[in-house]
Amino acid sequence: MGDRPTNETTSLRRSGGCLCGAVRYTVTGEPINVRICHCHRCQKATGSAFFARALFAKGAVTIEGSPAEIRSSADLMRRFCPQCGSHLFSERISNPHALAVTLGSLDDPDSFAPTEHIWTSRKVAWLVLADNLPQHPEMPS
Repeated sequence: MGDRPTNETTSLRRSGGCLCGAVRYTVTGEPINVRICHCHRCQKATGSAFFARALFAKGAVTIEGSPAEIRSSADLMRRFCPQCGSHLFSERISNPHALAVTLGSLDDPDSFAPTEHIWTSRKVAWLVLADNLPQHPEMPS
């Protein structure tokens, strides 16, 4: 099949990065979960109506470059490109073994499909969720 690798490990590797290319990353394997968060902090951090992300074991993410970071709440650190400002990662301080990757920063943003919506109690009124995914008014337990 041409020059495409057929190794199973290679097929489980996906890459992404910021708008300007200063920060790049690779994720290996499948995510722990893929969620869309509608909380107000995620809206502010992304400048969008929601934050779509895939959560990985921290050891499955390799980062090239030096993202900047900001603590956006008592339990959440967000990382972004210091040059172009692209939001790339988030990490719960209470769970330092996992790292969330923004779906929009993946080279192929269709790599992972969300499986649920969280914090729908904070969803913007004009957004209609018609994807039949589970919806949680807050963070599921």
